[in-house]
Amino acid sequence: MRRTGLFGGTFDPIHYGHLLAAESAREAAKLEEVWFIPTFVPPHKSHPGADSENRRRMLETALADCPGFRVEEIELSRQGVSYTIDTVNALHERYQDRAFYWIVGSDMVKDLPNWRQAEELAEKVTFIGLERPGEPCDEVDLPSYVRRKLLRASMPPIGISSTDIRRRRKEGRSIRFMTPEPVHEWIRRHGLYES
Repeated sequence: MRRTGLFGGTFDPIHYGHLLAAESAREAAKLEEVWFIPTFVPPHKSHPGADSENRRRMLETALADCPGFRVEEIELSRQGVSYTIDTVNALHERYQDRAFYWIVGSDMVKDLPNWRQAEELAEKVTFIGLERPGEPCDEVDLPSYVRRKLLRASMPPIGISSTDIRRRRKEGRSIRFMTPEPVHEWIRRHGLYES
């Protein structure tokens, strides 16, 4: 079975924190590949600042020179709201030669039992909880079906967020060195996130 990481998110826009998270997960779980899965409409967030086509293109440019990283468009193709269990079920049907690992931040680990069909999801993936210094995965209240499928991965601290990038763009401030240069250029050329 090919060990494959699944990294879902809006990636609005993708930045170096996302890439570092994916690399930390890849290394910790000895993954062959990491697939970035941009959501069409996030189930628990407001609509993204950039449309799905721009977010997909930014991902493609960011990952172009990253061996083992690629964009998986399953949620964009499906459109509408996507839940992790639906995505994982569809990927299992398509790729039966793969063992899937779902990448989440340590702050999201405690919420895993509240995800749609969480117990079924835990049967189909291993969760990789990304821990930053001072932000360990809190397993105390997790049910056993999550605890036994949780792999911890340490990640260096990096203070970059998509929210901050969008805010800085709106304020006319620089986002240089926060995201790969081709993404920075795409944002600038297409006037994304401006006020």
